[in-house]
Amino acid sequence: MKASDTLMKIYQKLFEAFGTQDWWPGDGPFEVLVGAVLTQNTNWGNVERALQNLKAAGKLSPEALHKTETQELARLIRPAGYFNIKAKRLKNLIDWLFERYNGELEKMRSEDLQTLREGLLSVRGIGRETADSILLYACNLPSFVVDAYTYRVLLRHLLIPEDSTYEEIKTFFEDNLPKDVQLYNEFHALLVKVGKEYCKPRNPRCKECPLGEVLGVPSLEG
Repeated sequence: MKASDTLMKIYQKLFEAFGTQDWWPGDGPFEVLVGAVLTQNTNWGNVERALQNLKAAGKLSPEALHKTETQELARLIRPAGYFNIKAKRLKNLIDWLFERYNGELEKMRSEDLQTLREGLLSVRGIGRETADSILLYACNLPSFVVDAYTYRVLLRHLLIPEDSTYEEIKTFFEDNLPKDVQLYNEFHALLVKVGKEYCKPRNPRCKECPLGEVLGVPSLEG
């Protein structure tokens, strides 16, 4: 089976099992952008509390965050964890937005994908997963997001080598799927869903997994 057919088969099985995931939660592109930074190393519930703090303080806009001191920002986003580090990263991103696009999110979103991705990756503290999340979910650009769930599912189904890099996995998806924002959006969200519920790091629930042995891979359960 061709890689493109295999990936679409995985997508179809997951979509049949879980349906639309409605990612990314957020009230508009800027909130999604901020959330992409805050969600590093924490769960979405904690991010929502941090976002609510920013909203209550009237800080959830490019202009307001640009004027907010890092220490004050860290206090507001404390529920998201690693708040001092994330405050610096968020400030770096907002500073870059103003330096490059005069703080205008729509101007940033109209940039071509490759130029924008390179720009985001030049921001201190913005890694590949965060950059691609911003591109896909905040900018509606077809940039596939790779995370630990993606890696684990593909590795266990023998679709990638164990030493695959982020960029290699990203390319694997993008070379074998249509350049479709909605498809990338749903596929990534569905891989997270199956990774959390079935394809766990320990004690995976292979026999109950909607993928089952669809790809001919034996169960990892004892």
